[in-house]
Parts: sequence; C-alpha cells; structure tokens
Amino acid sequence: MIFFLATTKLPCLNDQTQIFQPRLTVIALFTLAVATSAAETPSNHLVVLQYHHVSTSTPTSTSITPDQFAAHMHWLADNEYTVAALPEALRKLRDGESLTDKTVAITFDDGYKDNYTNALPILREHDWPFTVFVNPEPHDQKLTGWASWKELREMAKHGASIANHTSSHLFMLRRLPEETTVEWRTRLTREIVIAEERIYEETDQTHRILAYPYGESNIAIRALIADLGFIGFGQQSGAIDADSDFTDLPRFPLSGPYSAMDSFQTKMKSLPMPVFNATPDSASHDGILTFAETRPALTLQLHDSSRLVLNCFASGQGTIPVIDQDNGRYLIRAPEPLPVGRSRYNCTYASEWPGRYYWYSYAWVRRDEGDTWTHN
Repeated sequence: MIFFLATTKLPCLNDQTQIFQPRLTVIALFTLAVATSAAETPSNHLVVLQYHHVSTSTPTSTSITPDQFAAHMHWLADNEYTVAALPEALRKLRDGESLTDKTVAITFDDGYKDNYTNALPILREHDWPFTVFVNPEPHDQKLTGWASWKELREMAKHGASIANHTSSHLFMLRRLPEETTVEWRTRLTREIVIAEERIYEETDQTHRILAYPYGESNIAIRALIADLGFIGFGQQSGAIDADSDFTDLPRFPLSGPYSAMDSFQTKMKSLPMPVFNATPDSASHDGILTFAETRPALTLQLHDSSRLVLNCFASGQGTIPVIDQDNGRYLIRAPEPLPVGRSRYNCTYASEWPGRYYWYSYAWVRRDEGDTWTHN
C-alpha cells in the first residue's frame, strides 16, 4: 500500500462521483514509481458501460450524441481496450477464468430505435459485441422510438446479446394497493419470465441477465432473481470482479452530464474496490429509505485493512465525511438530507497504478412524505 506524504487535494471529476487526486511530494512520487514498477498489471475485472439513447433529439438526461458515442468508441480502440460480450465476460468471472486488464462490455437499456440507426453503424466499424436490455411490450406494440423485433434481430446478427429489462419496465419496488408479499413476488416473477420468453421467441437468445428498470432493487428483489437463476444489474457505478454481488452488479451510466470524455477515461480505468461487506443503517437493512431517513450511514468493510485515503461523495453534495474506524472499516454519512427518490454514495481511493482508482457505489432510494414512491 502506498502512503501519500502530501494531503493537498485537487478536484478532478464530477459524475455525482468526484475524484480527488493527491498532490505528491518528490519522496511520494519516488515511492509510487518503485511500487508501480513492481506491481503486475491488474486483471480479472470488467468495466460495463451503460447507454440509453444515442441521439441529438431525445431527452438530454438519457442521451449521448452520435459524435460523443463515436468518440467513446474510438478512444477505446485507440487505447487497445478489449470489448467483450457481456454474457461471456460474466461467465469467465464466475468460473474463475481470466480476463485481461482493460476489458469492457457495452450495454444499452430499453432497446431504442436510435441504438439501431445511430449506435450500430459505429459498433460495426469496430466489429464489437454489445448488449441491449429490452422490455418487450413497446416492441410488441410497435411503438415509435423503439427498435422493431426485426431490427433487434439484425443487431443480434452483428454481435448484440438481447437481454432482459422486465416485460413492461415497471417500478419493481412499488407494490399495488393491498398487494401481499406473495402476490408482489409472483407479479415480478411473471414480468421477468414473460420478458425472457418473448426475447427467446423473437431472437432465439436467452442469457438470464436482467437490468433492473431505473436501477432499483432491494434485498427481496435480488433474492428473487437469484432464485430464478438470473444475474442482475443496477445503475450504480463501479467495476466488477469475481467477488462482486452478481444480483446487483454496477455499470457506469454515460448519458447526459456523465458523458464527458475526461470522466469517461477515468471510469474506463477504474478497478473494483475490495469491499468485503457494505452495511447500511436503514430500517429496511438495504438502500430503501423511509421519508424520515434522511442521512443514512453506510459502513464499508474492505478486504485490505491497510490505512488508505478513502474519498466519498453523495449525490448533489460533493465530498462527504468518512470516519476511519480501523481494521479496514469506514463509516460514511452525508451531512445533508438525501433527496426523495434515487441517489448514491460513491467512494474511490488511488490504486498502485497512476491515474487509476478503486471505485465503489451504493444506491439509495428514499420514499416521499407518507412513504409513497417518487421516481426521478
């Protein structure tokens, strides 16, 4: 572990995920150079990219322009990244097979038509695989703005894995009035199973990989998809390795304000933080908060118990306090109330490799007054 002798910090990025880079003294730079020269290139990890629209005419918050998307792809090619098919990369991680450093997978949520018209030609330039998470209802209804099944099949011919995003893109956390736990679980099961069946009927593919609509899940939902034999993806950021929770895997959202090239490059170089346990202080014992729970605490237990500089950030608040509790335990709590709806705590610390950061993100969903759901 490298100890930085200077503590001055320079703001570097902001993706609701700022990173601060320590300014090193000459002694620290020498120590870093020696340690880095002895360190092997990191391996057996995966960075997953998440896109929605690739267009100039769709909502900015869920869009990246074709030019920006092309710039992302060209940067990956110029820097010799390996773009892997998501199902195969996940299988290798789970089976203990090796992945080289700088391995990424590309995903799109919802199956919009601009994925076919704008993103596919760019991906075909590089002959790269990718994954499209689809909710079949708008495709079955032939709604404007969504790719047709024929177009999805065409994408599949050019390397697309078509994966599950539930049948109707429902709010999985929200229960119907008077709905029991058993009824709610049955309804979610039907949404997932029907979607997988329709995908198989139309594309002859079944991967049993689910992207949670809006990135939202809880302990019960994650237990359900494990029972169904699925892998689950959220929308919190970070890299993946064999020790990651395969019912709640992270991806880097790259739309709207998160599409800037400088932050994109840092995300692609990220490494999975060695988190042994993440314990939220909430009534539900996971990231689902009541309206009264405004400043939840999160305790991270890291495999590496060496002292390190852990920098954490909360949505809309920037840097937040971290209490080092020794033995690899860190207590994190936002100083200001989290907003109603979705937010995140994001944590990073500098790796042995210059310009690369271990990265971890925890997602929260806070209910509205009266403990109803607000979805932002």
